Amino acid sequence: MRPIMQTNATLTPPHGSYPPGAAVVIGGSGGIGKGICLALAAQGAKVALSYRSSAQAAQQTVREIEQLGQTAEAFALELSSFEQVQAALTDIHNRYYRIHTLVFAAGADITMTFVGNIDHAEWHRTINNELNGFFHVIKVVLPMMRQTGGGSIVAITTAGLDRHPPLDILSTAPKAGIEALVRGIAREEGRYNIRANCVAPGVVDGGLFDRLKPQVKPEFIEAMKSNTALKRFGTIEEIAGVAAFLTTPAAAYVTGQHLCVDGGYSV
Repeated sequence: MRPIMQTNATLTPPHGSYPPGAAVVIGGSGGIGKGICLALAAQGAKVALSYRSSAQAAQQTVREIEQLGQTAEAFALELSSFEQVQAALTDIHNRYYRIHTLVFAAGADITMTFVGNIDHAEWHRTINNELNGFFHVIKVVLPMMRQTGGGSIVAITTAGLDRHPPLDILSTAPKAGIEALVRGIAREEGRYNIRANCVAPGVVDGGLFDRLKPQVKPEFIEAMKSNTALKRFGTIEEIAGVAAFLTTPAAAYVTGQHLCVDGGYSV
């Protein structure tokens, strides 16, 4: 029997999927950010990754990318400083001639707490580093992408925006603002061939979650797992694979989306 429809589309982007230039990963030294760097490199991208304080971890990521046979570099970045963001990204753009991919995977260590107990200083610090940091990055990158034929922007947010987890407001609040910016970019910049999407992970073993575990009781962790349809937490590779896919031509008609990769937590 003949197939009803034939297509050349594939969910596995080929090596060399990217145009000349670089993929920039903000927050690429560890955890999900590192996983995304490796996934992009495996698909043929040259990768420039930022870090805030983890220089050794960032250089280890660079070495692992180079072992894949791809070009990589790491640079220190204080996201709260627009001047520093502008200088760093302009330098990368000038040397690689194009930033075709931007992934924002930065995340701060936070206190797990209720809304009424949020520390005033920590609130402002978190908003400044994440939400304002994302704004600083896109403020610089969008004009570059317009001038060079477009590009793909992916922000790593959280499935907590679909189903609020207790004590997680310092994670969800800044990411809600980031998602609003992403939708605005998708709507306004599509005419320039710029796509923007969000990947919203659930709880992931590794990275930031490992550092937050000591703040909560073991039964809380088990309850989170039991509230997930697949009854397990995700892996860094599972998140990274989806984020990397969204940056490739195979996802060329996908923009403005909030894609939960949460094992069914938000169902």
